[in-house]
Amino acid sequence: MVFILLTIFCCIVASLTMDSRPSLCSLFLLLGLILLLVQCYSSSEDNMKTYIVYTGKIINDEASSLIIYQNMLNQVAESNSTSKSILYQYKRSFSGFAAKLTAEEARRMAGLDGVVSVFPNEKRQLLTTRSWDFIGFPEYVEREYNECDVIIGVIDSGIWPESESFNDKGYGPPPSKWKGICQSSDLTCNNKIIGARYYRNDYGEDFLKNNILSPRDTTGHGTHTASTAAGNPVSMTSMLGLGHGTTRGGASSARIAVYKVCWSDSCQDVDILAAFDDAVIDGVDILSVSIGGSDASIHFMDAISVGSFHAMKKGILTVSAAGNLGPKSSSLTNFSPWAISVAASTMDRKFVTKVKLGDNKIYEGTSLNTFDLQGELWPIIYAGDAPNKEAGFDKDSSRNCSANSLDIKLVKGKILLCEDRIGPSEAYRVGAVGVLVQGQKSMDTACSYPLPGCHLHSKDAAKVHKYIHSTRNPVATIFKTYEANDTLAPMAASFSSRGPNNATPEILKPDLTAPGVDILASWSPIALISDIHGEKRKLEFNIVSGTSMSCPHVSGAAAYIKSFHPTWSPAAVRSALMTTAKQMSPDKNPDAEFAYGAGQIDPIKAMNPGLVYDANEEDYIRFLCGQGLNMSILLQITERIINCSEIGYLTARDLNYPSFAFKAPRSKHHLNGSFKRAVTNVGLPMSTYRAFVTAPKGLNISVIPNVLSFTSLGEKQTFTLTVNGKMKKSIGSASLIWDDGKYQVRSPIVVFDERAVNGKGANLYRIYCICIVIFNLLLYIIIIG
Repeated sequence: MVFILLTIFCCIVASLTMDSRPSLCSLFLLLGLILLLVQCYSSSEDNMKTYIVYTGKIINDEASSLIIYQNMLNQVAESNSTSKSILYQYKRSFSGFAAKLTAEEARRMAGLDGVVSVFPNEKRQLLTTRSWDFIGFPEYVEREYNECDVIIGVIDSGIWPESESFNDKGYGPPPSKWKGICQSSDLTCNNKIIGARYYRNDYGEDFLKNNILSPRDTTGHGTHTASTAAGNPVSMTSMLGLGHGTTRGGASSARIAVYKVCWSDSCQDVDILAAFDDAVIDGVDILSVSIGGSDASIHFMDAISVGSFHAMKKGILTVSAAGNLGPKSSSLTNFSPWAISVAASTMDRKFVTKVKLGDNKIYEGTSLNTFDLQGELWPIIYAGDAPNKEAGFDKDSSRNCSANSLDIKLVKGKILLCEDRIGPSEAYRVGAVGVLVQGQKSMDTACSYPLPGCHLHSKDAAKVHKYIHSTRNPVATIFKTYEANDTLAPMAASFSSRGPNNATPEILKPDLTAPGVDILASWSPIALISDIHGEKRKLEFNIVSGTSMSCPHVSGAAAYIKSFHPTWSPAAVRSALMTTAKQMSPDKNPDAEFAYGAGQIDPIKAMNPGLVYDANEEDYIRFLCGQGLNMSILLQITERIINCSEIGYLTARDLNYPSFAFKAPRSKHHLNGSFKRAVTNVGLPMSTYRAFVTAPKGLNISVIPNVLSFTSLGEKQTFTLTVNGKMKKSIGSASLIWDDGKYQVRSPIVVFDERAVNGKGANLYRIYCICIVIFNLLLYIIIIG
């Protein structure tokens, strides 16, 4: 690689010299090529890795298979390579072999007839669903005995109590604080699921055909989120072989209280509020709400905002999903400053599905394809070439594979290329063998289809389209999905809703991010594994994505912290999670803090954060005064007379939040603003913290005082943070770290202007991609002269 880069550098230097003589460029190029050849020859053995060559169908004659495999090795061997031998042969339940290959040899091997896939031999460990291990929270982490006294209320679609994730073996009776009930005739609570309620304000006969009037989960969603937050460890789990390992919740010893508000048609605000109402009195400690918010931009015109406010008053922390409307800016819906809003991010495991065409070209996409075509090539057709003309559809409508748009006679028995993600349902209806879906957005989420399928990047889908129309009898096959390492993780998920929040832009939302892509967890065995037409599969474990999945990760982490610090307020728990979060890169995530908040959760560090930014009901009431709520409204909310003039007003900037958000004028104007904060010592009794600020060029950020000294636990100190300068971009990322040598208490600082609020910040994705393309094009032009 060094010599490849040297060669490119030499050509660039030669082409950029004043005389640019061809002889000079040729000399550099020749030198580089010589060095490259020497490197390739001398290190070919060093570059070899063990690869698994999967050939699928069983070859009954072992001797014949060995000859076939050796011939395959000879075909792909590089000229300077030593003779190759088969390290291991697979012959009982499937066929294939292992051998040492270079990357180029592996690529050639993948193109041979009869080869299903070629992939490197990974060194693996016994894993969980992966997400908890990825964030540095192993199964056997230090735990408090009283974790079993923490109760997580899950407001969702119910639960499947018979799942092993909720077995109560080893649990004692519920803690004495529990006042809830088990409201069901077809569901029995136990010492793990200590309470269950369901809510439905109105329903008819059609509703009863698709729903069970009980807390029992018929969709799978609630079972998935509950097991992610607090499920018992269950070993040897997978989704049809994918994600194999041990599933578990973050607070695996915590109790679960179920509040079913979501049904096959919707989750209604009236039911959500009723669930909050009961949960607050029942005695839960944490509320996990993986439900999208409303379009309201006023705090008390949103059911979850209202419910979470009253939960906060009773010392209950609400954790909610940020939403799945990304990457559009200002798309975040759950924005309450007294609750946690959770974004979704990727982890270091991804699911890859390969597609092979008749010309031996192979393209990588993503899906959860557990169907095996065994490498057999099938005819492939473009959906735009198969419109259902009898029903009045033309090419423009059929290319997206919309409902009833395809001609069964033309598509049946073929692999179908669609231009929209709605394609699999129509593909199944018309009897397609498989479906390829063109990706319009990021490719970070794998989906299940009721037939062999793959989601391809748009550029690869275009190549497949070109192949179809340039070949007389185009054919293709879709391989089974396999797991691969995602080296770019964590990245903000493309679907995860972005800030700024519409209600109070100067309170940074989302607060945190957690794994929410391709999460394996328990599932209701009477629920389909996908909502695509034609799906018939039902499983006890399923892989799904969304901020619904990241939300219970934070709920479980919050319960873990609560087990060590049962007297901490909701704000203190939130602060601990935010100030210890792992910083993410704005270079990899163009929406910066509006995509991931303070960063990715780190539950172990959050257990002992050093300092916390605390807030109580009085602080939030002063904040509401600052938002302009009048006395009569405050009376309704607080059940007492509030005189804002007497208690004082708090602006959004001065609410004691663990992050800082400053909405600036247009970049051409000078900006100036300040924030007031207070931190409480929960680390060492005698400690001195110093402030360290990082800021982008053009912004000056100061902290007064920049040294805080504490003499006891629980002591509070105040400081003022001031921002001034000029905006260079629509979003500027900075940070403040209080450091005493043992603890580093980090708060994100984001400065933004109206471009970020108006949605222009989302265009940074397009600008970023265009710049990369232009750069590579210019580099290519320079190199070739």
